[in-house]
Parts: sequence; structure tokens; C-alpha cells
Amino acid sequence: MLRDALFPVLICLVAWLCIDLLEGQRDTARSERDAAVFEASGLREAARISGEMLAERDAIDFQRTQELNHERAENDALRLDVADGRKRLRLNAICSAPMPASTGAGGVADAATAELTTDARSDYFTLRDQLALSRQMILGLQDHALRVCPRQP
Repeated sequence: MLRDALFPVLICLVAWLCIDLLEGQRDTARSERDAAVFEASGLREAARISGEMLAERDAIDFQRTQELNHERAENDALRLDVADGRKRLRLNAICSAPMPASTGAGGVADAATAELTTDARSDYFTLRDQLALSRQMILGLQDHALRVCPRQP
């Protein structure tokens, strides 16, 4: 009779332990699922922000490249105009009068015209190109610092 009474108690105890074990596994699985969902949402948000930052960077690059190409085209046009004689470069220069000849005194009208040498002229346009490139690079970095960097997580 005692044996008949202990058997159901033992069955209930084993069932209770199995149920408790299953509940623990269920709770662990839920917490792992919740952590994975949280991590996935964080990764989606990081991917969205990265995509926006890349799009903003590409927009800045496109804008600055267009402006640089425009400035270089203007510089090339000016170079051609100067080479063809349609335009002249203005210089702040003083023309020294040639030494007076023995036949008469020299004057300002005898002074030579101030001109850049051929080498100096090509250097001038190279410097203009480099200045335009440097300017666009600086403006692009400023835009990047102001528009892209603050968005980084």
C-alpha cells in the first residue's frame, strides 16, 4: 500500500522536474531570441545610418567635383584666350625705362611692356588649377565634417 501511494508522488515529482527544466529552457530561448531581435534592429539602424552617410558623402563628392570641373573649364578657357591674345593677364608691375641712349633721353613711352614669360604663364595657370583643387578639397572636407560626421553612431 505504501508503494502504491509513493508511485504517484514519484511520478508527479519527475513530471514537475521535467516541466521545470522545460520552463528554464523556454526562458533561456526567449531571452536569446529577444537579444537577437535587439541586435538585429541595432544592425538595421546602423546599416540605415551608414547608407545615409554614404549617400551624403556621394552627394558632397558629386557637387564638389562638378564645381571643380567648372572652375577648371573656366581656367582652360582663360588659358586659351590668353594664348590666342583675346585676353591679357593683368600684372602689378613697374616697367623700368631702358638706359638713355646717347642720342636722347629715354622716357616712359620707351619702357618695355610688362608681360609674363612663357614659363611663368604656364606656372600661373597650373597654380590656378591647384588652387581650385585645394579649395574644393577643403570645402568638401568641411561639408563632410558638418554633414556626415555628426551622424555617426
